[in-house]
Amino acid sequence: MAQGWRRLRAGFLVPVAFVWALCMALALPAPAQELGGLARLDGAVTLEAGWRSLSLSIPMTQAVPWRTRLMSDPPRAIVDFRTLDWTGFEPASVPLLGEAVALRVGNAGGGWSRLVIELNRPMGFAQAGLATDQETGAAVLSIALSPLSDTSFAAQASALAATDGAPGPNVLRAATDRLPLGQRPTRVVLDPGHGGVDPGAIHEGVTEASITLTFARELAEALRRTGRYEVVLTRDNDTFISLEGRITVAHSTQADVFLSLHADALEDGQAVGATLYTLAQSATDAAGAALAERHDRDDMLGGGVDLTGTDDAVASVLMDLARAETGPATDRLARALVGAIRGADLRMHRHPWQQAAFSVLKSPSVPSALLEIGFLSSDRDRERLRDRAWRTSMEQALVGGLDAWVEAEVAQQALRLR
Repeated sequence: MAQGWRRLRAGFLVPVAFVWALCMALALPAPAQELGGLARLDGAVTLEAGWRSLSLSIPMTQAVPWRTRLMSDPPRAIVDFRTLDWTGFEPASVPLLGEAVALRVGNAGGGWSRLVIELNRPMGFAQAGLATDQETGAAVLSIALSPLSDTSFAAQASALAATDGAPGPNVLRAATDRLPLGQRPTRVVLDPGHGGVDPGAIHEGVTEASITLTFARELAEALRRTGRYEVVLTRDNDTFISLEGRITVAHSTQADVFLSLHADALEDGQAVGATLYTLAQSATDAAGAALAERHDRDDMLGGGVDLTGTDDAVASVLMDLARAETGPATDRLARALVGAIRGADLRMHRHPWQQAAFSVLKSPSVPSALLEIGFLSSDRDRERLRDRAWRTSMEQALVGGLDAWVEAEVAQQALRLR
């Protein structure tokens, strides 16, 4: 590939200015003849369709920086070029084949031009590479697209949006090489809350950070023993991990499920029993609002990044991509976990499933939940949390809940394929 391209590790957040540039570029107002540059097209742009695939080839007089993007509503595969002159190119001259609905070019701003392939179903980049002739300097960019589920489309879109250069092979393969749920181990990211400079709740010398780490290690072992799960912990020792860092673990490992574990304390001491939270812009009760505010404040005190104010800037480009599928999957996860805990006759809060604006749940494409295993401010919960036999019962209930969730998701996949 051409030298001088810069690559960044894929993360969750995208600079606001870059997101704004992407949003402004969607209109593609400029006609092809106005897109000048140092390199020119060096032959015909070709589009080929295979079985469940599309291939595109773009010949150029010289290599230029390039980047790929995915966008939804409708699904589109996008290639941006730096300083490529499209003069004389007529998108209508390229026959539309396979899943391709439309082909157009436009000005993406900042010296970048954009090629858009509109699709009739979600497809992602299986391959993308630039080959350069060492003698003439001419280059050919070749891309291959293959079908993706809505969730995989959103995951790859998020990963690509977080790069500013040619995408690495891991980004391209990430969403396309994995077998569907039910045909491979389910990947679970367990997030023991707090840690390091942020001990969380403290009562009688017991810290929330230590309780959640112990529980996460035990739950991870229980899940692994089944042979049905791969487990990643956001932390495996007493270290501080920012909210952004925890989300990035879920994203970078292509988690199927993200479960954040807490054992908090409330001033009134009235909260008792396990409580499951899923993401909402506003809390369903005052306790949830207080917990969300404190978790985010503790993250800032520890030197992390507060994600609370990022929704308006990022959601329109990233989070909405997955909402149609991830939201219902998260609801099914909550029902399965609550049902399993109740079925094991373990104490739950009088409102066992609640919603709150926990920033740690804002991963764009991973079903995510936060479980308050119990409350250190409750004498009864504190006794249970210290009891190895009780923890084992709760861990086995969660394994059963995840089993039920996976079974439900496999059934949903089968319905979508009909």
